[in-house]
Amino acid sequence: MKNKRIIITAAILTASLSLAGCGGGHSAMTTQGAMYENNIAMADTAYDVQQINAEKIQDFNTEEYSAITENTFMSAVSDPLSTFSIDVDTASYTNIRRMINNGQRIPADAVRIEEMINYFNYDYPDPKPGEPFSVNTEMTDCPWNSDTKLLRIGLKAEDIDLSQRCPMNLVFLIDVSGSMYSYDKLPLVQKSFSILTEQLTPQDRISIVTYAGSDKVVLEGADGNDSQRILDAINSLEAGGSTAGSAGILRAYEIAEKYYIADGNNRIILATDGDLNVGISSEAELKELVTKKRESGVFLSVLGFGTGNIKDNKMETLADNGNGMYSYIDSEHEARKVLVEEMGGTLVTVAKDVKIQVEFNPAYIKGYRLIGYENRALSAEDFSDDKKDAGEIGAGHTVTALYEIADTNSEMEFASSGLKYSDAAALGTENGELLTVSVRYKEPDGDESKLLSYPVTDSAYSSSMSDDMAFASAVAEFGMLLRDSQYKGTADKDSVLSLISGRDIAYDEYKAEFAQLVKSYDKNS
Repeated sequence: MKNKRIIITAAILTASLSLAGCGGGHSAMTTQGAMYENNIAMADTAYDVQQINAEKIQDFNTEEYSAITENTFMSAVSDPLSTFSIDVDTASYTNIRRMINNGQRIPADAVRIEEMINYFNYDYPDPKPGEPFSVNTEMTDCPWNSDTKLLRIGLKAEDIDLSQRCPMNLVFLIDVSGSMYSYDKLPLVQKSFSILTEQLTPQDRISIVTYAGSDKVVLEGADGNDSQRILDAINSLEAGGSTAGSAGILRAYEIAEKYYIADGNNRIILATDGDLNVGISSEAELKELVTKKRESGVFLSVLGFGTGNIKDNKMETLADNGNGMYSYIDSEHEARKVLVEEMGGTLVTVAKDVKIQVEFNPAYIKGYRLIGYENRALSAEDFSDDKKDAGEIGAGHTVTALYEIADTNSEMEFASSGLKYSDAAALGTENGELLTVSVRYKEPDGDESKLLSYPVTDSAYSSSMSDDMAFASAVAEFGMLLRDSQYKGTADKDSVLSLISGRDIAYDEYKAEFAQLVKSYDKNS
């Protein structure tokens, strides 16, 4: 009963704090006291531990996610171009993992399939000399749709020797409002930044800005080797008050610009549950704010924390428009993965405004569907517009995109272009090229994009999948199951597991963990 009571207490405490909202803090805990004690007594006698944990989170859940309208199949005749910004965010997968482990229902809009796929590393070729990343393709039969093929586009950024990395000017921007009081919020934030502090060198500069009802500069321009001073500042933080996030963001940019390092890595790392409720707080206003500030050359990355009250939509908006990446931290282990194991990818940008445009040849391809990347879609004109923002890729990162493709042998039918007049170009060119993958990118401090193009022929097809293709396909299929996608076809949990059965994933703890996560998933939870 003692262990049962501890787990129940944690669940109800989290729920009570979610009720209190961002402005609650310690006083909100006091006012919730009577209800809290009554719930404890009731829980001890009436409910199963796991049921309590899941139900309390569900009942008091105020999490927010941006709506996703799933990509549909497009005709290669009327819409031969597919254009999108790359995405190296991983928050969606970690967040979903947390929900499955807690026995929660998963909102469809929380499932961003591209972030699930890109949570994992893949064994792609290293880039050629002089190029920041490699581009490779693979095509095979689609596991869940017998009428389509599956195309994988893989990018791998050049890796760097972190001992030779450029100096970093980092501002830890930490939300210390009342909603951050939970054990999985501010205490985990403090542990995460303490882990990162272990990786600093004397050439780095560290500042700490906090915000609640107002912003505060806790530490300014400390040397990276002054770890005790940095740790003392981190561990002194306490939560309480409302959330004037925009004021904190502006102050963080001010400090980052003050200690700006030419040819260095200048970055704000925001740690929050995203519940900004004072000052500029809407997604549109936050986007406008960071879009203007990124011109300073300071990047903004976001680390999300917490359960029941996270504002995923706002955190994603900040990172996507701040030239940074968005990760969700649910444990000390995940913090170490993001901030130590993948430090280069998280903190060192090798190319920015990376866009992909795929041109399908109607002579061989009837239609196609991009899996995921819905909120990263661009117009065809955006591809060559250097003023249009896109995603960043960090050192050592891999990026994967999957397309379902219906070739001319497919029984699938696609609507005609609807044009009154047409010409031979609409029918494509029989030159052996199924499609062309084009990539535009800028150097981290550049303003003019560079273009790479890669024609794809039927030599990219194989009836047997590589380990990388099989695993990425399994993750995509699982994502479609979680979303209950209209395109999931014959997908089910067994077919997901069969894709990775016998594959060499034991060496990768995160891929092995994915297999266990799929096994534990219950769609009726």
